[in-house]
Amino acid sequence: MPVCLNSRPSNYSPTSRTTLDRGRPSSPCGSNSGKTLTIGLINNMPDGALEATERQFLSLLDAASDDLNVCVSFYSIPSVPRGEFGARHIRTYYSSVEKLMERHLDGLIVTGREPIASDLAEEPYWESFTNVLDWARENTYSAIWSCLAAHAAVYYLDGIKRVKSSTKHCGVFECSQLGEHAMISDTPVDYRLPHSRWNGLPEDQLTGNGYKVLTRSHDSEVDSFIKDLKSLFVFFQGHPEYEANTLMLEYRRDVGRYLRSETETYPSMPYGYFDHETVRALTAIQREAEASRREELLNEVSNLLEKASIDNTWNTTAVRIYRNWLEQICMRRDKHLQTVDATGINAQVACETFSIAGRSSFQPLGLQTPVKNQTLSQLLSITH
Repeated sequence: MPVCLNSRPSNYSPTSRTTLDRGRPSSPCGSNSGKTLTIGLINNMPDGALEATERQFLSLLDAASDDLNVCVSFYSIPSVPRGEFGARHIRTYYSSVEKLMERHLDGLIVTGREPIASDLAEEPYWESFTNVLDWARENTYSAIWSCLAAHAAVYYLDGIKRVKSSTKHCGVFECSQLGEHAMISDTPVDYRLPHSRWNGLPEDQLTGNGYKVLTRSHDSEVDSFIKDLKSLFVFFQGHPEYEANTLMLEYRRDVGRYLRSETETYPSMPYGYFDHETVRALTAIQREAEASRREELLNEVSNLLEKASIDNTWNTTAVRIYRNWLEQICMRRDKHLQTVDATGINAQVACETFSIAGRSSFQPLGLQTPVKNQTLSQLLSITH
């Protein structure tokens, strides 16, 4: 299917099935609406990560879309703090969530961001966030709540408070399935996914409030879980969308904060992520920094990271998970439209039934968008 991008970001290279709608109510995705899913992305990430987050989710949706058009609209919450660059980018490419409230979407993705307040209800965007959650329950077939957004959602829905850890839960962790569900269909029983957070959610409180935990990391932290309301709410404490170098960029950012005396503790290295030689060299720099904090050491960290060998070992699983999510949206939309049709209303839009049954193995389409024409030094600079 042809690509139709409206005001696309400069750093995203289009592929054959992902369409960017920028929040306009009329769909530019072509006349065959039966193969089109409308997805909204509320990008709450800080300014330096705005474009990278766009690229990550667009690439992942594209690789998972197969024979579907995925028509993506970008939305922003005005009360999320922005600098000059972020505000300009949002004005150029995004619609406000007020526009979102005027329409129905098949699916929604809501990102997290670094918290400002200790109590999520005191965040400046809390009221707008809860309005979005209420809207999503009634106006989507499924919604994904990522990281901090997952914590905020369960706090609002059921009063479940996140618990802060003594150390940052950061790295690529082994995760295991706890049962069967279509969201984890055809994924390995054990797989690795990135996490990057200080807080976690108590599993017993989740299950006690009707959430189904799908996967758990091997250190007994909840990875993903769902709650089937009128819309299927899917929650990720981790980050299937992360690119190979995302944790590296975050680590470099956190080291910089320590060296500039913005934080008191040197950041932990991402678990299960760097090769042994890089770990050894970074550990030596950490010892030197803790003995004598000097901002010049950041150059040594950056030089090491440029040479580090990092593989995206989770992409195949991430694509499969998001493919399953798109399938769930289609099935729920079909069911709804069949109900509508049974009442005598002619439903023209029907999601094409698709199945991967019969394939010997799932092969992602391999359309992860590379970071083109950007050096690692340029990428590192966005997290400074």
